[in-house]
Amino acid sequence: MIIEGQVMLTIQMMRRLWPHCPDELRQGIVDTHVAVFHKYGLEGPTVLAQFMAQASHECGGGTEIIENLSYSAPRMMQVWPSRFRSLAEAMPYAHKPQLLANKVYNGRMGNRTGTNDGWNYRGRGMVQTTGRDGYMMLSGATNIDFVSSPGFLIDPTYFLECGVADFIICGCLPFAKQGDIVMVTKKLNGGLIGLAQRRAWLTKWKGELHA
Repeated sequence: MIIEGQVMLTIQMMRRLWPHCPDELRQGIVDTHVAVFHKYGLEGPTVLAQFMAQASHECGGGTEIIENLSYSAPRMMQVWPSRFRSLAEAMPYAHKPQLLANKVYNGRMGNRTGTNDGWNYRGRGMVQTTGRDGYMMLSGATNIDFVSSPGFLIDPTYFLECGVADFIICGCLPFAKQGDIVMVTKKLNGGLIGLAQRRAWLTKWKGELHA
């Protein structure tokens, strides 16, 4: 919806595109979007469609707001082949999310070895911010302490702002303005995983926002 040049997200729009999202998250997005988009310079239907498409893919339309690390041993070998070279290596971590998070995430992304950082700073929020460094950068951009309170990333009050701020931190905005979904995906994702699904979300959001 566009009112006097301002693109608006409505609860009806959110229900149509994110039908399985918890009500409080949808309402939080609607309640905060005008201030958040203005604060971070997201303007116009093209940019907002690009952002909402990426966010929709990353968090499964509001249904996957915390990274699920309950993997089977064979799946772990597919996802992290350099860390799990055999079923014997993977089995101790099968369907043990906290143990797995600390195994695969500690020692990188700012996560300290011998701690619960991998688990505490696993993927969360609208665009799945991951790693202690990611949480620290988000804290610096928003002046909200996500390092001490990682659960704030999925709080309805901060959910949208976290997603938008991370989108900016990753350098997506210039490419979003150009309508370049490939480069937006590369900046946010580090690759092109899920590009077809992101394109499908973009088509949906363009229809809603008249982009």
